[in-house]
Amino acid sequence: MGLEAIAADELRKLGYTDLQVENGKITFQGEPKDICRTALWLRTAERIKIKIGEFKATSFDALFEQTKALPWGDYLPANAEFPVTGKSIKSELHSVPDCQSIVKKAIVDSLKNKYHIDWFTEDGPFFKIEVTLRKNIATILIDASGPLHKRGYRSLHGEAPIRETLAAALIYLTNWTPDRPFADPFCGSGTIPIEAALIGQNIAPGFNHDYVSEAWPLIPKSDWDDARLEVEDLAHYDQQLNILGSDIDHKLVELASHNAREAGFGDMIKFKQMQAADFTTHEEYGCMVGNPPYGERMSDIETIRKVCGQLGQVYKENPTWSFYFISSFAEFETCFGKKASKKRKLYNGRIRTDYYQYFGKRPPRQSEFDHNE
Repeated sequence: MGLEAIAADELRKLGYTDLQVENGKITFQGEPKDICRTALWLRTAERIKIKIGEFKATSFDALFEQTKALPWGDYLPANAEFPVTGKSIKSELHSVPDCQSIVKKAIVDSLKNKYHIDWFTEDGPFFKIEVTLRKNIATILIDASGPLHKRGYRSLHGEAPIRETLAAALIYLTNWTPDRPFADPFCGSGTIPIEAALIGQNIAPGFNHDYVSEAWPLIPKSDWDDARLEVEDLAHYDQQLNILGSDIDHKLVELASHNAREAGFGDMIKFKQMQAADFTTHEEYGCMVGNPPYGERMSDIETIRKVCGQLGQVYKENPTWSFYFISSFAEFETCFGKKASKKRKLYNGRIRTDYYQYFGKRPPRQSEFDHNE
């Protein structure tokens, strides 16, 4: 929730234009090869799913018959393993276990007609079927990617780390370009600096990821090979980056360094133990993105107020820098000492937050003479 417009922009940049954007989801038309491309490239989407069908269902008979009528044999091989999960929201069919059981039986009946067998071993490729009932409309989906936020580099993490997809979105919402310095003063396990490095070098976030649909007969191996070749061709591995991650906790700094090495950025990202208040730089026109502590307990509030005030002081001392902070702390702007240039509502897990954006001075444009040289 809150990232739909960013994910839609990502899809448009990949060449997909027929998008239907709704709360929490984007629907678009594609071919099997597009599952590969979107799974590898999308930074802010959580999953890629295939919509098999959508219909009204106010009785179990209607759910069974309409599910059975869908072309399951086009998707599932005879040995497919296909568990069914479900949810029901404001619908007459409110028993989720019953809905799951009925969808499973309907798929089995459909496959019996396709393959002319009565027993399915379910020892082959894995297909996670989802049935969602919302206001009596049943939507049947297959999860084609698994969770995309699991990039593979964060085998270790601290408490309540920011999700990789949200970290990427925070960077997308800045004015940062990879030729400018970047800093995260609350780096934790390193997620924001690592996502910045991936974006800076145009490395697809799924480059080191395995996908459940790689074993599907539906998608030729050549589609995955082509998609991964595109990832390699478009990466800018020689792009120099100036990225700093810092944290007051030395154990988290060690953790972040480990995760950066896992992601292939061991020498590219600098990590340092220090307080946010101690940030100093001679660099200009940089970008700071941070996820400061929120203060869930009353005893933390004074600490949070102090940290916000310190961030405001760092802002004053670096007028060419732009600053971006995600926080659920209602007094953030007051304690920071300035209203944000722009504010955007986002969700960090289930926590409603605001993304406070403070724009620094614009970099001077190159003269026409310099440009021609």
